[in-house]
Amino acid sequence: MSDIADEKMAEINSAFDEIMNIRRGNGSSSTYEQSSSTGYTGASDYNEVRRLIQAGDVTMAENILDNVPPATRGGEWYFLKGSIFYTRGWLNEAYDNFSTATQMNPQNAEYRAAFEQMQRTKQGHMNGSPYQQYRTNQNPMGCSGCELCQGLICADCCCECMGGDLISCC
Repeated sequence: MSDIADEKMAEINSAFDEIMNIRRGNGSSSTYEQSSSTGYTGASDYNEVRRLIQAGDVTMAENILDNVPPATRGGEWYFLKGSIFYTRGWLNEAYDNFSTATQMNPQNAEYRAAFEQMQRTKQGHMNGSPYQQYRTNQNPMGCSGCELCQGLICADCCCECMGGDLISCC
């Protein structure tokens, strides 16, 4: 049962990545081929994972990482997994993985920089601005007042198109 769920999750992630690649203007990501036979071959796989993340193919990168035996997962594995989560916009998961990578190898400047950036982001300072929201459990949608207002106006327009009126003043 777990194998079916894993397979379906991989398909969902693949579809999500393809949609994101199309939206970014990279076209279709036809390079993804699901392969459960992909085995972990060592540190050279981490270089391939980095290349795949740079190319936007995070599903294939994650597939390679997931084949690394849990007993051999070190700071590099957690850093790359965090990078995948960050690329997908899953900031809480990215934060957790960057934190683990930094704890495992505190001297690594790359891991530390990523974790420190996530700490600033979590405090509400995305790219230096305290007004951009970080998605937390208390604020899962990351919505600001402006985004809520825009959504309400959009809902009002939809209602008016169907003969109703959600907001009577506009």
